[in-house]
Amino acid sequence: MPIALITGASRGIGRALALGLAQRGYDLLLVARSADQLQALAQEIKTQHQRTAEVLALDLTQPDAAAEVATWAAHQAPEGLAVLINNAGYGLWGRFEKLNLEEQLNMLQLNLNLPVQLTYALLPLLRRAAKGYILNVASTAAYQAVPSLTVYAASKAFLLSFSRGLRYELKDSTVSVTCLSPGATATDFGNRAGMGSELQAVANKVSMTPSQVADAGLKALFAGKAEFIPGVLNKVSAGLTNVVPKPLVEKIAAGIYEKYL
Repeated sequence: MPIALITGASRGIGRALALGLAQRGYDLLLVARSADQLQALAQEIKTQHQRTAEVLALDLTQPDAAAEVATWAAHQAPEGLAVLINNAGYGLWGRFEKLNLEEQLNMLQLNLNLPVQLTYALLPLLRRAAKGYILNVASTAAYQAVPSLTVYAASKAFLLSFSRGLRYELKDSTVSVTCLSPGATATDFGNRAGMGSELQAVANKVSMTPSQVADAGLKALFAGKAEFIPGVLNKVSAGLTNVVPKPLVEKIAAGIYEKYL
C-alpha cells in the first residue's frame, strides 16, 4: 500500500489531509507534538478507513527534528514514500519589533527550515516509489507582504518560491511538487497567532473548513498542479496582487490586520 507522511497532522488542515489520504487508500505516518491527538486520529483512520497509521509525537521546532523524522520514516517505509506533506506551521500576529524574537525564530524553524530539511532528507525515499508527491502548505499570505504578519507572510513566500523552484528541478523525475495556499480557514491559527476576538470574527466570515481545503489540495496534488489556491475569493484576492501596486496591497492588508492591534 502507498504510504504518506504528514507533519502537523494532529489538527486542522493536517488532520483533514490525513483523513482524505486514508479515504484514498493510503497508509499514514503522522507527525505532530500532541501524542494524544495523534493516537486518536490513528484510531479514527483504522476504524473508519481500515488503513494503518503510525505516529511520532515530536516538537518539530527543535533543530534535529527533521533528522529524527527522516530516520523514523525510512524505518516505516523502506520501499518508498508516496506522499510527503509539509503542513506544520503557525503564525505570530503583531509588529515585528514588539514580538518576541525567539518565538519568531521558532516559527521560521517550523515554517521554513523544517520543510527544506525534511524534503532534502526524504527525496531518496520519494524517488523509490513508482510516483512521488510533495505538498507544501503555504498561505495566501505568500502572495504579498502582510504588515503585522510580516515574518509569517515572508516564510510562506519562501515556501511558495521553494516549491516552484524544486518542482522545475524535478520535472523530469517521478516526483511532483505542489504548493497549497489556503486563505482563512476554520482552525486554531488565530488563537496560536495571538489574534484578538474581533479579528478572528472578521476572518470567520470568509473561512473555509479544513475538509474543504484538504479535499481541494489533494485534488490539486494528484492532478500535478504547481500551485493551488482554494476558494474563489482567495483566488481573486491573490490574483489582484499581480496587478495592484504593491504599496496599495500592503496598505489594504495593514488596514485589515493592524486596526485591531
